[in-house]
Amino acid sequence: MREMNYDLTGRIVVVTGGGAGIGLGIVNVLARQGARVIMAECNPAGREVAADMKAGGLDVRYVPCDVSDPQSIEALFALVGREYGGLDGLVNNAGITIHEPFLEVSLANWQRTIDTNLRSVFLCAQHAARMMKARGGGAIVNLSSNHAGASMEGFEAYAATKGGICAMTRAMAWSLGEYRIRVNSLSPGLTSSDHIRQLMQERPELNHFYPSLHATRRINEPEDVGQIAAFLLSDASVCITGADLLADNGLSAHLFNRHEN
Repeated sequence: MREMNYDLTGRIVVVTGGGAGIGLGIVNVLARQGARVIMAECNPAGREVAADMKAGGLDVRYVPCDVSDPQSIEALFALVGREYGGLDGLVNNAGITIHEPFLEVSLANWQRTIDTNLRSVFLCAQHAARMMKARGGGAIVNLSSNHAGASMEGFEAYAATKGGICAMTRAMAWSLGEYRIRVNSLSPGLTSSDHIRQLMQERPELNHFYPSLHATRRINEPEDVGQIAAFLLSDASVCITGADLLADNGLSAHLFNRHEN
């Protein structure tokens, strides 16, 4: 993948769930583009990941944060205000996926998904926007999913949160536009992760099947998503707000599932 140049030099950006998967891909790209990245992550392993990036010359800092806890979110942004003096960008990436038969989904799992995936986006964006307003502007990227537009059985809670993110993003764009704060959602499709790679190792047929579902015959890499996030945070996207960028290699554009041997 050839990395595009979106100059983010010196910009202060929070990325939630930045310690692994798509979040880590986003952190990597933003830091290479010159951003000062706060990796907000509930997994303590993120501390070592951020330290390795820092040793490699990237301005990345790990800050523990559980986005399902409003007090943890408040502490995160208090630290950013106190130690960085402001904020230029936010990527709301943290989230969970619960896949359960619809008739068996518990209220506890439903609420946990809502709190982690949807309420956290609202709260983080609200804290960030207050700081950006004082700074004269900024950009927010809310990670949704292609499940916002087309989903599957057993993903009701997940799809509800991702559809909610897209709807909330459109409203936020108008609420915050007068403060020169742009808000967009980014909806990736199937993306390589530790879990997906393990599945493909255990079931070699998936190495053909997964790509065959996509028009481009490939699935996303985390840094593919990072490139789009960098674009949405940069001045290159100055006229884009209230939009959802779908990044699923054409998967949801196809009318029927592909079943190739």
